Formats: sequence, structure tokens, C-alpha cells
Amino acid sequence: MNFPALLIEIICLLASVNLFLQASIPKYLKSFSFFIALTIIIEITGYELRKHVFTVNLLYCFFTAFEFVYYLLIIRFIIYNQKAKRIIFWVMIVYPILVTINVFFIQPGTFHTITYSLGCLLVVLACIYYFFEIFRITHSVNLVKEPAFWLCTGLLFFYSCSLPLFGLWNQLHGLPKILIKNLRAIQTILNLLLYSLFSIAFLCRTNLKKNKAKLV
Repeated sequence: MNFPALLIEIICLLASVNLFLQASIPKYLKSFSFFIALTIIIEITGYELRKHVFTVNLLYCFFTAFEFVYYLLIIRFIIYNQKAKRIIFWVMIVYPILVTINVFFIQPGTFHTITYSLGCLLVVLACIYYFFEIFRITHSVNLVKEPAFWLCTGLLFFYSCSLPLFGLWNQLHGLPKILIKNLRAIQTILNLLLYSLFSIAFLCRTNLKKNKAKLV
């Protein structure tokens, strides 16, 4: 089990609880608590299954597919353009079908690198479109206090960098152990970055001065 990544996920889960204390936070953001909790459960389940020599390919194939659909749903809530929303809606329907075809007929018994790479590309494109909308906004926006900005920044960096890593995952098993160890270290750093930015998104609207005044 990747314990540093699991630890930052737990910290991120605790940070997400803060969303339930903020009345002005959009409801879709509050779903992150349940999503991150599910992610932690999957990580622990996968670890236990590997300990008992069970294959976890299907577990991670379908969970990563669920991750992509969930992130696309979040970005769909964030953006404003109705045409872009419709496109993302249809992508969310078609993508799980493509994953199922790939997992059972094209890459059976291995990690679904083809549709994983496609999922990375879809999330990256959706994040880029979000930033494109920001640049076109006529009024000023305080991005430091904007949860969507931190979420999309984390997703953009994570999936841009993980695309070449996980897209070639099935070809990495024959590499020297030291190289695989370094690649896993990169994976850990990417997870730390992603969940750190998620945590900032959950906490960025917290009014620390107001909370301090209440304590006094």
C-alpha cells in the first residue's frame, strides 16, 4: 500500500468535512467527502486483495473509470456553457461503455491503459475549457477563494503528468526495479499534489478571522 498517498487522502477527507460547515458552498462539492472516502476504501481493499494473491485489475479498471466520470461530472457543474455541458454529458455516457469493451475484449486481464489514457485526455480537455471560460469572464474573480480553480488545477497537473506513466503501465513490468521504484515515487508525488490542491479547494473559503472571533 502506498502509505504516504493514503495519509494525504485521509487528510483530504478530513478537510472535506469543512464543506458541510459552509452554507455558501455548492452542493456538488460536498459529494467529495463520499468520493474520497470511497477512494480510501478501494485503496485498502486492493491492498488486502493483493496480500491474499487476488487479482485487482478489474477493481482498479472500473474504479478509475468511475473516477473519470465523477470528475467530468464535477467539471460539468463548474462550467457555464450549455453546449459544453451537453458534450460532457454524452461523454460521461459513452466512456463507461468504451471502458467495458476495452476491459473484456481488447485488454482483458490487464490494466485498461487505452481507455485510461483516453480518460486522462478527456479530463485534461475539460479542465482546459474551464480555464478558457475564466479568461473570458468580464468581471474579476478571486481565484484564491475559488474552489473550482484549485480542483481543476489539481486535475490538470495530475492527469497531464500521469498520462504517460499509467498509459504505459502494462509495459513497465520488465523494467529494472530501481526504475519502477522511481516511477512509483513520481506517482506518490502526483497524488500528494492532487490531494493537497483538493484540500486547499475545501478550505479556501474558510473565514479564519471569523472563526477565531467566535472562539474568543
